[in-house]
Amino acid sequence: MRGLFPMSAVLLVAMMVVATEAGKNKKEKAAKTTSDCTEWQYGSCMPNIGDCGVGVRVGTCNDQTKKLKCKVPCNWKKDFGADCKYKFGSWGECDAATGTKNRSGTLKKVLYNAECQATIKVSKPCPPKAKTNAKAGKKGRGKEV
Repeated sequence: MRGLFPMSAVLLVAMMVVATEAGKNKKEKAAKTTSDCTEWQYGSCMPNIGDCGVGVRVGTCNDQTKKLKCKVPCNWKKDFGADCKYKFGSWGECDAATGTKNRSGTLKKVLYNAECQATIKVSKPCPPKAKTNAKAGKKGRGKEV
């Protein structure tokens, strides 16, 4: 029993040394992959499967390339992409001729050196007109006699 405690302490110290050395190797590898390049150009995020979800963005600088993980939201159907952030005004009135309402946005932020328009205009269908129902006021009061 007396030899068990010192032996456990030696094994614990040995495991800590091995773990520390493994951590140093990872840091050295990460330091080797950094470059002096400052003008990285990134493409748009390309989903791994389908048209949304987790994907990869490829960056290039001179003859170097690197891949970054990214995500395209599944509800993102905008023409201007997820890398251009805009500040939008409120929706305008419904245009009866086209059945749509419009609003415009000004460029607020550009991610990954994307090419973005300074101002954009978006539209969406007008909501259907609410139907007036004469019985709506009597709803939930039970049967009439």
